[in-house]
Amino acid sequence: MSIFTPTNQIRLTNVAVVRIKKGGKRFEIACYKNKVMSWRSGAEKDLDEVLQTHSVFVNVSKGQVAKKDDLTKAFGTDDLTEICKQILAKGELQVSDKERQSQLETMFRDIATIVAEKCVNPETKRPYTVSLIERAMKDIHYSVKANKSTKQQALEVIRQLKETMEIQRAHMRLRLVLPAKEAKRLKEKLKPLLQVVESEDFDEELEMVCLVDPGCFREIDELIRCETKGKGTLEVLSLKDVEEGDEKF
Repeated sequence: MSIFTPTNQIRLTNVAVVRIKKGGKRFEIACYKNKVMSWRSGAEKDLDEVLQTHSVFVNVSKGQVAKKDDLTKAFGTDDLTEICKQILAKGELQVSDKERQSQLETMFRDIATIVAEKCVNPETKRPYTVSLIERAMKDIHYSVKANKSTKQQALEVIRQLKETMEIQRAHMRLRLVLPAKEAKRLKEKLKPLLQVVESEDFDEELEMVCLVDPGCFREIDELIRCETKGKGTLEVLSLKDVEEGDEKF
């Protein structure tokens, strides 16, 4: 879609329109496609990468810019950047049915992936697979909200799933034992995957007790097995609950 705006003579192409209704009036902003969701999820921090222009429109496709008085009345400010941020946060992204369906399916998968990475089965102390979480989300008829971030929704999903299955937001406490020869090199590779190293003891081999996100368990296990040719060991000691206040991703 190519939109010509005679008010400022900018030809806006590849436009995604975000619309909000306030005080009985419609306000729109022109964004780059694919950037709105990145902004909402926190992946994109630069507003100029999201907005095609800092103008606020009544109708983007006709290039009709909103009146200053209307903006002040509706948003309590005439700061265009601030208003654009409000519309980005609360407005509705205008997309075709096909695009919306595809976007919701992607978000559904992303939410399931986050839940699988952060949670465990408290009985087996093992993470769940993404496909199992997806099935559980379908069983509780979870409906994805396009204007909320996948991280926020993952927390909501965890709360809802607790009512129907054994699931717990937790870090796994692991004991790693690494042969002396590979210890230093392997420790460097493991470092990005470890949340907290609780203890470290180096004698004939390196023994570490650490906390990790459940989603990293398989990668750590594989890394130790491959790099030590089966000589290193990995043991799940316990689970450490993530405190309510820490329930951020």
